[in-house]
Amino acid sequence: MTAPAITTADSTQPAATPRIKFLPQGFSIDHPDNVLGERLMAEALGVVGRDAMDGILRQLVRASINDDGPDEVNLGFMISMMQGIKPRDCVEAMLVAQMVSVHVMAMRCSQQLANADDLAQQDTAARSLGRLSRTFPAQIEALSRYRSRGEPAITVQNLSVADGGKAIVGNVTQHANVIVSDRSPVPAAADAR
Repeated sequence: MTAPAITTADSTQPAATPRIKFLPQGFSIDHPDNVLGERLMAEALGVVGRDAMDGILRQLVRASINDDGPDEVNLGFMISMMQGIKPRDCVEAMLVAQMVSVHVMAMRCSQQLANADDLAQQDTAARSLGRLSRTFPAQIEALSRYRSRGEPAITVQNLSVADGGKAIVGNVTQHANVIVSDRSPVPAAADAR
C-alpha cells in the first residue's frame, strides 16, 4: 500500500513542516511517515541529504536552547522561518540558519535588556543587541547578493541622448547580462519636441 498524498486546503500552500520531538537521547522528526517526514523537513531547510538535514537541525536545536534546555516552540519557529525564506541550496541553508539564529539571539538580548537589574547587565545586553541587530541586515544583504550571483544592480541617475538616439522611458533594472524595461524605446527626437 502506498503512502497517502499530503493535501492542504489551498493547493498553493506547501505541506505543513513536521515538528521536532525531543527524546531523552536526542530528537526525532514527528511525522507518521518517517520517509515523508524527512523529505518535508529537508525541503523546509533547503537541503538535499540526510547528513545536511541532521547537521542543520542539530545546530538549530542548540540555538533554540533557553534556560531549561532545548525549546520545541522556539525550534518550531526557527524551522518555520527557514521554510518561509526558502533556501535554494546548502549555502543558502547555512546562511538562513544563521539569520534565524541571530534573530532569536537578538530577541533574547532584547528581553535581557528589558529585565536587566543593574547597569552592567543593561550594558552587556545593549551591546550584544546592537551587534546582532547590525549583523542581521548584513546577512540579508549577503543572501540577496548570493541569490543574484553577485551581479550588482545598476541605477542610472542622469542620461543624455543625442539626436537620433533612443531612450527607454520607464523603470529599468539591469544586471550584468540582462536589461528589463516596462516600456518600449522612444526616439530621442520625439522626446526633444
